[in-house]
Amino acid sequence: MDASHSRSRVRRLLPPLTAGVCAVALVSGCSDANSDSPAARPTTSASASRTVADLQNEYQDVIKNVLPSVVQIEASNSLGSGVIYDSKGHIVTNAHVVGNEKTFKVTVATGEKVLRASLVAAYPEQDLAVIKLAGVPAGLKPAKFGDSEKVEVGQIVLAMGSPLGLSSSVTQGIVSALGRTVSESSAGGGTGATIANMVQTSAAINPGNSGGALVNLNSEVIGIPTLGAIDPQIGDSAAPGIGFAIPVSMVKTIADQIIKSGKVTDSGRAALNITGRTVVNDAYQPAGVALVGVTKGGAADKAGLRVGDVITKVGDLPVPTITSLAEALASDKPGEKVTVTYLRNGAEKTAQVTLGEI
Repeated sequence: MDASHSRSRVRRLLPPLTAGVCAVALVSGCSDANSDSPAARPTTSASASRTVADLQNEYQDVIKNVLPSVVQIEASNSLGSGVIYDSKGHIVTNAHVVGNEKTFKVTVATGEKVLRASLVAAYPEQDLAVIKLAGVPAGLKPAKFGDSEKVEVGQIVLAMGSPLGLSSSVTQGIVSALGRTVSESSAGGGTGATIANMVQTSAAINPGNSGGALVNLNSEVIGIPTLGAIDPQIGDSAAPGIGFAIPVSMVKTIADQIIKSGKVTDSGRAALNITGRTVVNDAYQPAGVALVGVTKGGAADKAGLRVGDVITKVGDLPVPTITSLAEALASDKPGEKVTVTYLRNGAEKTAQVTLGEI
């Protein structure tokens, strides 16, 4: 994991929020010897007006194109968002939105009628899930999904969903960073997933936005809003302007497998194939990951690791906790080789491990 993968404290965005669309344009001009002439001023003003109007129209076009594809999902104890994935009624959302539920109430942006849906499958390891409408209503509009390779820092994006139960809400911002690795809390219904390559955005992401759409100005979904950062200085309050979305490439990979097979058959995510727990040192500080289970024939087993070993580093990255171990592996791929440093009976050892798959 390199510098682009930050370890962020994040929170789930379940029981739902809002904000309106905010269009802001900055117009700069060149000054010359005639810039103070009366004839010059109307031209500059008209140009600025056209620029603002064009940007506003562009925002409104995106909303008209995409919002009908964003739904509100209601489970017995949670409320979140989802995106219509195809014309057969499949909807992609977050695993923490569906929780342990099997059936849901779905409300589309174009009408008040509540539709019924059932779970196809959830994949908590990536905090994604697919549900399917019991019947496909007329005019159902699947979203257009973009290309993660074309997402760039600085792009204007809109977040659409049902924050705090306010359905069909839209907020605006930019792509703030790419390649973030974040770990979700397992408390309060969270999946505890560690997710790599997330899109960081300044668009307001709040409870209820989970599972909705992060959209570019080409009306393409480029991510699924999932997490909001927490400011440790003020407890469990959100850190404004720091939200995270699962990249569309992973969304399509997982959703396509679930729709085809009813489960994820190829996660593309690396693993040591172990069960571990965080251990502490004499000062009661996290000091490594003790292996309490090693899958026979798995990556760690083939490299000679065994129950009782304590992993302290992967490559050059310290892994004092089970979460940091997951973060260290999040950007790796199955089949890659890593150096694992571990303790056995108090002696430090290393092993070359060919990574397996979750």
